[in-house]
Amino acid sequence: MMQSPFRVPIVIRGQVLDDCALEFGARLDGVRFAVPDLIPHLSDLLLRNPSQMADLHALRFEDIVAYLARLGERLDIHRNAHLQAAYELSRRTSGLSESILRHFYEAIPASFLPAVVRETADRLVGIDYLEGWVPQPSTVHTGEPTRIRAFGARCVHVIAGNVPMVGVGTVIRNAFTRSDAIIKTPSNDPLTATAIAQTMIDMEPDHPLTRHLSVVYWKGGDARVEREIYDPRAVEKIVAWGGFASIKHISGYLQPGLDLITLDPKHSATLIGAEAFASDETLRHVAKRLAVDIGAMNQEGCVNARVVYVASGTDDAGLERIEQFGRLTFEALQQLPPHLSTPHKAFDTALKDEIDGLRFASDEYRVFGGRRNEGAIIVSRTDAPVDFARALACRVANLVPIDDVDVAVRSVNAYTQTIGIYPEALKVRLRDRLAFQGAQRLVSLGAAAIFEDAATPQDGIEPVRRMCKWIVEQTSDATMLEQLATGTHSLKES
Repeated sequence: MMQSPFRVPIVIRGQVLDDCALEFGARLDGVRFAVPDLIPHLSDLLLRNPSQMADLHALRFEDIVAYLARLGERLDIHRNAHLQAAYELSRRTSGLSESILRHFYEAIPASFLPAVVRETADRLVGIDYLEGWVPQPSTVHTGEPTRIRAFGARCVHVIAGNVPMVGVGTVIRNAFTRSDAIIKTPSNDPLTATAIAQTMIDMEPDHPLTRHLSVVYWKGGDARVEREIYDPRAVEKIVAWGGFASIKHISGYLQPGLDLITLDPKHSATLIGAEAFASDETLRHVAKRLAVDIGAMNQEGCVNARVVYVASGTDDAGLERIEQFGRLTFEALQQLPPHLSTPHKAFDTALKDEIDGLRFASDEYRVFGGRRNEGAIIVSRTDAPVDFARALACRVANLVPIDDVDVAVRSVNAYTQTIGIYPEALKVRLRDRLAFQGAQRLVSLGAAAIFEDAATPQDGIEPVRRMCKWIVEQTSDATMLEQLATGTHSLKES
């Protein structure tokens, strides 16, 4: 008997709509969910009069911090029925195992703590610019200083669903920038952001932050919806997490007045210097750190290690060294704690076929694991990755031996996001060159999935600053302006 689809309501400006008439399939086979038809509600969804955002800007920043703190207290999965429903659906739609998902859901309240919100807002935008008009000091111009303020914008957020924290961060960023948000949820996590919006309604249904957040689902590519939403009369910014096809599709709607901020998927890399082979103890230590970069979040993130360049050498002794390293890394991968990584619950069958095929090419590759869903370490016997490197997933990584780190540096391009590096001295030595090549985040080996400082740029840009509208106010000398009008003063003199 086919299971009834999960019901996924939509939230529009403080109202929950649950007439779930349309049914869609999630990204994992057999899971379906039903949502309301968005078409009849588009007029309520879109904010065509931007002056209606004045209520947001009447809030003090500390009012926003206090609201988010109260919200965070209510987002305890042990007590919040909305989050419990989101978790139950995510167990079926997400590529993450239950133990990893549970860890993320239990961590949600910490993102709303006042100290975290203040630091995030100050570092990513600047609280003074969010709160008022900030004078700009100048050693060139005299008289009244220019003033700048960051205003919120009407945004559509097309979010990713590989981890639930994407939706959490979007709600928080929308609040402290005083923006008006339409969040389009993904099919692999259609309910988490909705659960947060429902909690906001339970808490304060008429609060400006509640009424300026909408969370909806439509199938990407539905022109009936998108030609209405992607309209500069109703929306000023689109923040899109998505693959090449998705971003290209959205870009077809762009026109003057509509700004696209892309956070497209990247491929990360790893570079391990010869120092890893200083001793057996060092090699085991490095293998454990690499296992974390591969296995964290079950390798569902852009940040995870996939292709790993190892300065082992490519002669017979070097190949023996990297094979030992591959075996130790696979063993460490199997020992990761369950809140961090587990065997993949939906191992890619095409990838499994590729791995099995390599076992017949033992002169070119060594394969550790990959028999079931436990993950695998593929060790190349030349300085070239496997030809299916972009398909590596489900805790599968490819170790590539090199004689010269330049081989690894040349492999970096604009699609390379995070690079885990060992040892630290190698990171410092190569950081400028890697940046020139296109790398966007350089971390210590083992820290690829750890954001010790979340208030940093992302994918080589500052997306939260771009979410804002930066307004300039100038005050000029009246006498000078009159002289300009009569020709006794020139623009060159100004």
